Amino acid sequence: MFDLGVEGGTVVTPRGRSRAHVYVRDGRVALLSGERQPARERVDASGLLVMPGMVDAHVHFMDPSDREREDFPTGTAAALRAGVTTVLEHTHSGPVRTPAELEEKRRYLADRSRADFGLGAHAWTGMADQVAGLWRAGAAFVKAFTCTTHGVPGLSPAELLALFEAVAAVGAVCLVHAEEESLTAAAERSLRRAGRADGGVIPAWRGREAEQVAVALTTLLARLTGARVVIAHASCPEVVRLATRERQLGAPVAVETCPQYLTLLESEVLEHGPFRKFTPPARARSRWDLEAMWQEVAMGTVDYVASDHAPSTPAQKRAGSIWEVHFGLPGIDTTLPVLLDAAHAGRIGYERVAEVYAEAPARVYGLFPRKGTLRPGADADLVLVDPGRSWRVEPSALLSRAGWSPFQGRVLHGRAVRTYLRGRLAAEEDRVLAEPGWGRFLPGAGAGGADVEPEHNEEVRS
Repeated sequence: MFDLGVEGGTVVTPRGRSRAHVYVRDGRVALLSGERQPARERVDASGLLVMPGMVDAHVHFMDPSDREREDFPTGTAAALRAGVTTVLEHTHSGPVRTPAELEEKRRYLADRSRADFGLGAHAWTGMADQVAGLWRAGAAFVKAFTCTTHGVPGLSPAELLALFEAVAAVGAVCLVHAEEESLTAAAERSLRRAGRADGGVIPAWRGREAEQVAVALTTLLARLTGARVVIAHASCPEVVRLATRERQLGAPVAVETCPQYLTLLESEVLEHGPFRKFTPPARARSRWDLEAMWQEVAMGTVDYVASDHAPSTPAQKRAGSIWEVHFGLPGIDTTLPVLLDAAHAGRIGYERVAEVYAEAPARVYGLFPRKGTLRPGADADLVLVDPGRSWRVEPSALLSRAGWSPFQGRVLHGRAVRTYLRGRLAAEEDRVLAEPGWGRFLPGAGAGGADVEPEHNEEVRS
């Protein structure tokens, strides 16, 4: 007897779609079958897509340092409502630099997260010797900046090389925010001397050359050291191609992008100012540029998509000049819907959605096959999606503390209608049923705590 049967839906994985029933036992996927099986609880998923719970590998919940912007109870509620069952969090306002700080944050969050979560650590100037301890303590990744941003110091090429050597020595993963410090600093000095304070300073300050130079250097150093490196929030096809070139030469590099680089135009900052202040900024100058970026996602040169959820409230976005207000956009509520909308429009397949927002990030960060998949043995994290559900993005439809979205007013096609976390109904329509504390800490691969052995469980039956 199974605990739960999700029956009659279309199961979507990166390898295809099939009509199948999904059965759950003890919080794990136990069986995918073409035949109905005995189950204590049955859910009719007719007309719905049954997808793995999404894994958002780039969120900033600001907890405990700046909870007015976002916190774990609220951010993970928004995640579950949107079909995200696992988040990887990095808070720049309260950086994690040592194993002790990682443990302190894990303990603090023990009863605050509604969704399962991993934690990133920060690479700090002169602290490359902390990498091994952080990795063994369960950090999902170590994050480095090549330019000083959010109060986190940028690393010089020499410091980045030392960091990558430490990363390679223990097999860790390093996520890199790549913008070249001297170029952004020179642009800032010039713009400030000119008295500029309009929205256009953002793409001029954080220019495309700065990103491309930093990506070229970062991926080269990854090849030279053998360090596993992820390029964070790649903004345009040129950046993706730079990373792809080094990958073809043997660099163990992966590429992340975010919905803002697939949907927003560079010129929007002229109208919306601080509400389009994020970095790297939007690069697309036309709809053709956006389609080119979608092509990179469709072709697989972009490995995965993440929200880079870095919210501020409207009041915070207005509290100062364009130079002073926080970088960042809210995105946890809307990332899966944006991807579903793209699938509805034919830009990518639903299979690719399951890959870039579930399986691929789980693989990159060592959570697969526990997370990101519906194969037997995995955690029973399921999202039931109505692909034909049309809805307008409005503040009333969002749960993040930010209370706004750069996609406000857009009509999107496709939405999660039920989310299960380890076999328990965590969200249904606009109701979040999961309580703070439901979520479990997921240690990274260095701690050896994320793997399961699906082949030891019941197999798929057709």
